Amino acid sequence: MNEALEPQTNSAQPHVIIVGAGFGGLAAARALKDAPVHVLLLDRTNHHVFQPLLYQVATAMLAPSEIASPIREVLRKQRNATVALLEVTRIEADRRQVFFSYLDGEERSLPYDYLILATGVQQSYFGHDEFAPFAPGLKSITDAEAIRAKLLKAFEIAEIEVDPAQHRDLLTFVLVGAGPTGVEMAGAIADMVRGMLKSDFRRVDPRSARIILIEGGPRILPAFSERLSRKAHARLTRMGVEIRTNAPVEHVNAEGVIVGGERIASRTVLWTAGVTPSPAAQWLKAEADRAGRVRVLPDLSVPGRPEIFVVGDTASLDQDGKPLPGVAQVAMQQGRYVGRSIAGRVAGQAPTPPFRYFDKGNMAVIGRNFAILEAGRVRLSGLVAWLAWAAIHIAFLPQAGNRLMVFTQWAWSYITKQGGARLILEPRIDAAKVSGTKP
Repeated sequence: MNEALEPQTNSAQPHVIIVGAGFGGLAAARALKDAPVHVLLLDRTNHHVFQPLLYQVATAMLAPSEIASPIREVLRKQRNATVALLEVTRIEADRRQVFFSYLDGEERSLPYDYLILATGVQQSYFGHDEFAPFAPGLKSITDAEAIRAKLLKAFEIAEIEVDPAQHRDLLTFVLVGAGPTGVEMAGAIADMVRGMLKSDFRRVDPRSARIILIEGGPRILPAFSERLSRKAHARLTRMGVEIRTNAPVEHVNAEGVIVGGERIASRTVLWTAGVTPSPAAQWLKAEADRAGRVRVLPDLSVPGRPEIFVVGDTASLDQDGKPLPGVAQVAMQQGRYVGRSIAGRVAGQAPTPPFRYFDKGNMAVIGRNFAILEAGRVRLSGLVAWLAWAAIHIAFLPQAGNRLMVFTQWAWSYITKQGGARLILEPRIDAAKVSGTKP
C-alpha cells in the first residue's frame, strides 16, 4: 500500500482510481467533481495534451505550453481529486488493486472501489517495430519536439552541406499514413516551407522541399466521404504535396523508404499511420477485439467486473453495428458518462441508460484557410470549414490561458506567416563526461 496517496479526510468514501489523464480520464474526473468519492488520477506525465494540435507543435506553429496543461492546474479547484505522477504496471482485479513502480523502484499498490482505465494508445508499426528508430510517430509532446527538431535540422544541415546533390535527400519529407494526422501534417509542412521558412536561408530554398504522403489504401482520409477526400487530395496537390495511394510501405531505414519496390531517398520519414491500445486487456485478462481493445458492455464496464470501466481508445464498443472511432469526442463523452454513472451508483440512484455516442462530426485542416467538415448530412470545405475548425479547437482547449495563447499565436501567424516555436531542442551529450576527461 501507499499511505501517502490515501485521502486525509472522508476515508470512508469510495475510492475511484482513474488511470490516464487524456480526454477520457480528465472528463471522468471532472464529472465526479460533486460526488461523495475520493478521486485519484494517475498518469505517467504531469500534463494533459490536446492531441489534435500536436502536429502544430511538430511544425513550429505552436509551442508545447500552448497545447499542454499541468493536470494539477486543471483540477486545482476540485477538492475531492488527487493527482499522482505514476505509471501503472499491472492490475489485480480480484483484489481490486492497482500496481505501479514507486520512486524507489519498488512495486507498490493502491486499492480501489471503482477503476476507470483511460490509457489511450501508442504508435503501431504493424509488426515492423524495426521501422520505429527511422520513422518517429506523433503521440506526445516529446514526439512533437523531436519531429520539430528533425524537420528544422534538415534545413540547417542542407544550408551548410557543400554538395548540392545532397540537398534533395535532405529536403525530402515522407509521411506514411494519410489519415487526419498525416494529411494535417503534410499541409502544415507545406505551409512551413512556403511561408515561415522561405526567406530564412541563403544557400537553399525551402520551397524546393519535396513532401510525399503515402497511403496504403485507395484514397486519403478514408473516414470522410469520398467527395471531401477528393477535395482534400486536390488541395494538398495544389500545395505541392505528392500523394501516393495503394502504396504500402515495404521497408524504412536511415536512407529512406521502399514503396512498391521503389526506393524514395529521404533523411526524414514520419510515421502517421496506425495505433495500438495500451495493455489494459492483458492487465484485466479481459476479452479484446482484433486491435487489442477491451470489449466493454453498453455501460462501458468490463464483463463480470461492474466496478471497472474502460473509456476512449482502449475500449471497444459497437453502435448501430459499427465500432466507435478512436477520436477525442468519443473519449470525452465516455469519460463524462462513466463519471456520472459512478456518482449515480454512490448516491443510490437507478442505473444510467446504456452509453450512446453523439457524433458531432469529423474535421481536418489542410493548410492555411482550408479545412473539411463532415457532420451528418453537412459537408463543408474551404474557408468556412477552416473557421469552424479553428473555433471548435480553441473552445475545447482545457484552460482559458491555452485558448488565449493559441488564438493570439494563430492571429499573429495568419498576419505575418511566421511560426511561434522554431527551436531545435535536443539532448546534448557532454563529450568530456563521456570520455571521462576534464573539460
